[in-house]
Amino acid sequence: MQFKDHFSTQAADYAKFRPRYPALMFKYLGEIAPERKLAWDCATGNGQAAVELANVFDRVIATDASEKQIANAERHKHVDYRIAPAENSGLDSYSVDLVMVAQALHWFDLDRFYPEVNRVLQQSGVFAASAYRFFQITPEIDRIVNHRYYREIVGPHWPAERTSIEKFEEIPFPLSFSEMETPPFEMTLQWNLQHLLGYLSTWSATQRFIAANKRNPLDEIERELRVAWGDTKRLRRIVWPLTLRAGIKVA
Repeated sequence: MQFKDHFSTQAADYAKFRPRYPALMFKYLGEIAPERKLAWDCATGNGQAAVELANVFDRVIATDASEKQIANAERHKHVDYRIAPAENSGLDSYSVDLVMVAQALHWFDLDRFYPEVNRVLQQSGVFAASAYRFFQITPEIDRIVNHRYYREIVGPHWPAERTSIEKFEEIPFPLSFSEMETPPFEMTLQWNLQHLLGYLSTWSATQRFIAANKRNPLDEIERELRVAWGDTKRLRRIVWPLTLRAGIKVA
């Protein structure tokens, strides 16, 4: 089955501008996993989750269906990058202690992916998925980006699967897993305005808008953002509240 590739075109920028996940989240995942021998980072993208997992687990296999994403992924001596779809990993059965999906579960065919998770995880292994939605900077900047840009300008160009991110807590979990309550996490960065614009350029809806209209939708908000930001070289604190869902294999 052909996978829906919304990120290969901007793979290099994706690696450069995407926020990094907190180390505390991976430490927590190591604590709830039955062992720390092997983790599978599925749909690894730029590899940022994979390298953090490698600081906790002895070995990480990181897969992505996009060859360009793998080519631009961050290297680590304990991470083995492979090109493979989520639903057909090629991993050995019952070989994995943790399966991690960071900001990608909404793209998968869950009816095919969840049996693959169940196959590769050992008994009492952990399945975890994380997602983030809107960031927080200032009320004015948040309004420009999270409402005007996200919904009004590029809103019609979001792939249909993107709506699942807005209802991440409602995505069905594998029936063979006991979902647990997890602590809250957040991602934080210090960015200037150019960093923010670079990040917005990696959105799939931005790229789809450009393809359809032959112009950059960021031009519609850049002037407004400059006014709201002030000194464009000023570093501002960016916060993304992060949702983590995790469950233990029970059958």
